[in-house]
Amino acid sequence: MNDPQGPRAAPGWITRTVAGIVLATFFSDFSHELSTSVLPLYLGSLGLGASSLGMIEGVADFLVSLSKLGGGLIGHRLRRKQPFVVLGYLVTGVATGAMGLAHTAPALLSLRVTAWVGRGFRGPLRDFLLSEEVERTHYGRAYGLERAGDMLGAVAGPLLAALLIWAGLSASRIFLWTLVPGLGAVAAVLLLVRERVADGAPGASDARAPNSSLPRPFWLFLVGVLLFGLGDFSRSFLIWIAARSLGESGGLSGGSLPIAVLLYAVHNLVSAAAAYPIGRWADRRSKVRILIGGYALGVGTNLLLAFRGGQVAGVVVAILLSGVYVAVEEVLEKASVSQLLPRELRSLGLGVLACGNAVGDMVSSLAVGFLLDRGTPLLAFGLPAAAGSLGVLWLCAVLRHVDPRLP
Repeated sequence: MNDPQGPRAAPGWITRTVAGIVLATFFSDFSHELSTSVLPLYLGSLGLGASSLGMIEGVADFLVSLSKLGGGLIGHRLRRKQPFVVLGYLVTGVATGAMGLAHTAPALLSLRVTAWVGRGFRGPLRDFLLSEEVERTHYGRAYGLERAGDMLGAVAGPLLAALLIWAGLSASRIFLWTLVPGLGAVAAVLLLVRERVADGAPGASDARAPNSSLPRPFWLFLVGVLLFGLGDFSRSFLIWIAARSLGESGGLSGGSLPIAVLLYAVHNLVSAAAAYPIGRWADRRSKVRILIGGYALGVGTNLLLAFRGGQVAGVVVAILLSGVYVAVEEVLEKASVSQLLPRELRSLGLGVLACGNAVGDMVSSLAVGFLLDRGTPLLAFGLPAAAGSLGVLWLCAVLRHVDPRLP
């Protein structure tokens, strides 16, 4: 018999479906980060700087926020979600690879946006499938393992990018390489993921009533996520910042770029190593309290970039800290929302969460790129630190309302 709350496995919780989702996440982020690693180099070859990077990432984040919300809304009414997850991975993989055929900034932006729309649309649906496959007591571990797969892909991508750059491949040819892992993600979902469909008429389990509303604790939690997100700029800037700190005049040429890409791979390796232990720890403790600690670490990271972002040692420490706080953020935001919401609202809630995150990323990326190009790193990273502090304070204030573990 199907459990109306959706969770299924506990003792042997790493099922075929869980493995398929983790593999798909690994391959997709391998493809995504391979392209992200060479994007600053490609923009530099076009004579474009941090503002252009901020514009591309900011516009992509804006449109991906709409696609994430759309994915959550549509998933709220779909009985079967797996085919749309496959479609999302396919669109992302093909659009990312096609960036190798783009020779102008508008064409590059269009393909980046298309890739991110596919990435955004599939996210809430994939996260829902994962929450269906495990017990509520294992949400932290499940999302931690999924994030570990994501970050391992984010290690493989920059490492391969650095190797291909060293071998003399152009950015456009490296973009074409992203098709291989991108299509691997499609195959993983198509061949391994088996969706558990609730009994009843089509659509009945996911849209019990058209006026279903998300509960107040969810909205209180979302305000904190959005406030912190206003200071959570695209991690692509870490490559740009690292390259500049290494002393190259352009920051995007010569030996600095491969070294900066390797530092970015270290960032992602730290996140991969931290994600599962953090999720496992959070399953035994208060997820929201640990998330608040991660947010505070993010604020400290931005302050370090504001005051020591021009020094190699400061950037290296910031990269390591960023790897940890990103793992906390990405694991526990979704685990907390999945814990707060009943099954019939979970797909919608995950979509709204992802949309709020993307809006924050968009605003922050645009602002950071604009301020860096104007030579004001103190403001570029100080303002995100201030926004993140507001998120920490807000969640502290509403903790008892958003944490089911507290009376």
